[in-house]
This record gives sequence, structure tokens and C-alpha cells, in this order.
Amino acid sequence: MDKQRDFVLRTIEERGIKFVRLWFTDVVGTLKSVAIAPAEVEGAFNEGLGFDGSAIEGLTRSFEADVLAHPDPTTFQILPWRGEVDPTARMFCDITTPDGQPAVADPRNVLKRTLAKAADRGFTFYTHPEVEFYLLKSSKYGKNGPIPVDSAGYFDNVPGGTAHDFRRRSVRMLEDLGISVEFSHHEAGPGQNEIDLRYADALTTADNIMTFRTVVKEVAIEQGVYATFMPKPMSEHPGSGMHTHMSLFEGDANAFYEAGAKYQLSKIGRQFIAGLLKHAPEITAVTNQFVNSYKRLWGGDEAPSFVCWGHNNRSALVRVPLYKPNKGQSARVEYRAIDSAANPYLAYSLMLAAGLKGIEEGYELPPEAEDNVWSLSDTERRALGYTQLPASLDHAIQFMEESELVAETLGEQVFNYVLLNKRQEWRDYRSQVTPFELQKNLEML
Repeated sequence: MDKQRDFVLRTIEERGIKFVRLWFTDVVGTLKSVAIAPAEVEGAFNEGLGFDGSAIEGLTRSFEADVLAHPDPTTFQILPWRGEVDPTARMFCDITTPDGQPAVADPRNVLKRTLAKAADRGFTFYTHPEVEFYLLKSSKYGKNGPIPVDSAGYFDNVPGGTAHDFRRRSVRMLEDLGISVEFSHHEAGPGQNEIDLRYADALTTADNIMTFRTVVKEVAIEQGVYATFMPKPMSEHPGSGMHTHMSLFEGDANAFYEAGAKYQLSKIGRQFIAGLLKHAPEITAVTNQFVNSYKRLWGGDEAPSFVCWGHNNRSALVRVPLYKPNKGQSARVEYRAIDSAANPYLAYSLMLAAGLKGIEEGYELPPEAEDNVWSLSDTERRALGYTQLPASLDHAIQFMEESELVAETLGEQVFNYVLLNKRQEWRDYRSQVTPFELQKNLEML
């Protein structure tokens, strides 16, 4: 760590860095930033930077407001969109109390705690997210809703198009920040894009997602358009998910891989999926944290609505991708409910905790779904034992309130704050009179 600190201090001097931004998130997953002068960085490393945590949503109770931000030198990067005018760098921070204890409501610490539990059992948790978002002409919207930058579709190549230039610029910028990109392409909706980040340990991935959102927003501004990670900005077009591929490793060995087993999936892999399925309804208020998230989950277009798994079945909640012969290290499972607006630190904590619970308790994996689950009738789904994911944020809150797994994983303070925050959002939403109601009822009633 000392070597890494020395590297940061030397780089700041050599590159003429004028500002260093210290980044962390609140419980909702909103990125927070405070800029310090280069001369203050060494002191921040040694003692942390004090601030009033009660000003950050969910971070502290008002009577324990003082907290310290400790920059993580391994996350130091120069921000490429700032260019050579007042060069600026950033580091993610861990938040502590004045006596040096991790702040219980720091989302990054929640994930570190859950990863430590996995490590105690000999596991390292790797994740690979596929992040979808929409590019719009502006943040303003008219009578017909937001206006996408193009009318292209899935994998379409639009020579000279906004999205094409946008993805190229974004990928280059992400690579400059040390974030490896695996794929980028146009998605199914007009103006919808997907960029897939290369797999990494879950803490690095969560940091990368927070950086990714910032990069995408900055490049959009630079190009005169607007990027949104809203789960379902347009009712007639697909929502934006963040399908995440996951695997557990024991040392250098993929714990999900077993040569000769069905789909090459080990007992540990099967139990992990069983844990995800059993606890999915309880964690949905975090993986799908907004009222709008449920418009995506229940709006069709391959979004999962029912609790089941399948081999390469895109209507299932959990998918086991096609196995690549002789590539046991690539064995993984894909969780398809999580959307692009989730707080990645909390969502990945709960997805890991659910999978670990399945391994610890030896959960049995139910039979796989071989049909398109959407095309089945309710009666057929009931007969096959497919329960549904929560149909609304209110429904998801009810599942979360009763969940020991979520309470234990998030810790009391984060658990209570998420519930408080989501209940308020549901109350605000429920009190609205929507255009739908006026259109349907005003003249008729």
C-alpha cells in the first residue's frame, strides 16, 4: 500500500495534477465527489478527510455525523475528459468513523464485508456486467416522451451515427481509465446501447460501474446528447438491464466448473443458483430499486418476471450460458433481473449472499425451464412451480422487510435506510394522478 501511495504522489507531481477528486456513494448509489488540492493528498492518506456524513443520504444518523473519507490509492486514475486544462484525478474512498471503524452505512464497506465472508469460505467472487442505457437528444421530453438519438435496432451499424461515435469515444475513455471493455453495440431500442465490461473481482467491478456511468454521462454532454440509465424510459421500447455474469473461484480453479456434469455445472454452481432463486424476491428492492424498475421487469422484451433458471433460456431469471469446450474457467451463471440503475455495491453484496446461502444450506436446484416462460399461461407456470418476482416496488418492499438475509447482509442501518427511502418513493408515486388515468377516466366518468 505504501508503494501505491508513493506512486500516486509521484504521478500527481509528474503529471501536474491540479485537483484530486475523492469519490464515494450514498446508499442509493449516487456518486459523491469532493475535490482536494494535491498538497492535501498525503494528509488524506494518513488521516482521512473529515466531513459531515449526515449531509449524505443514509450515510449516518444525525447524532453521529462526523466521518472520514480514506482514499484507496489502488483506484487512482487521471480523468481523461478533463484533458490538459487543470488535469484532474480521482480515487474511490472507504468511509470510517473518527475512531477508525468502517462506517456501517458505507455501501463499499457492505460489499467488502460480504466479500470477506466469501473469502472465509475460500471463495473469490468475479462479476461481468452488461450495461444498457439510452442516448436521447436531450433530458427534456415532450408529449410523446423522450426523443432517442436514432431509430436503429439490435447490433445495427450506423455509419457516422451519434451512437457509433459515442461508443467509440466512451470505450477509448474507459480504456484510458484502466477499465477493460469486452463488447459494445447498439441494443434493441432506438438510441439504446450496451457496453460490456470485462470480468473482474466484484469490488473492482462495482467501482468500474460507478466510473462507467460518469464516463457515459460526460461523453454524452461532450457530444451534445443525453445519456440515461433509467430502467424503462419509454413504455413501447425495451428497458435497460445490467445482466451480470458471476462465478466463484477457489484459488485459480473455477468452483462452478465440473467436467462431465450437466452443462459442466458443479454442485457448488447448482447450489449457488438455487440460492439466487430462493432469495430473488427478497433482494429485488435493491437490484431493482425504483418504481420505474418494475415497468421493465413486467414490460416484456426479455426482462425476467418469473423465478426460474434455464440453459441459454433468455426468458429465465438465471441463465447458464453455453459452455465453451475446454474453457472451464469461463463457467458462470447470469442474473438477468438487475437493472442499470442499481447501486452495484449493495446489489452485488445481496446476489453473492443469496448464492452463498444456497451453498451453506445445500439448497436443491429445481428443474430447469425449457420453454419461453413468458409464453406459458399462469396455470402452466403455477403447475411448473414458477413463482413471480415482485410486481411493484411496494411488493418488493414487503419481501425485503421480512428478509433475514437482506437485513444481515446490509446491516441494520443500511437495511432501515433503504426501506425508509423506498417506502417514501412508493408513497410519492402512489399519490400521483397520471396521464394514463386522465386519458382513461376523465371524460368517461
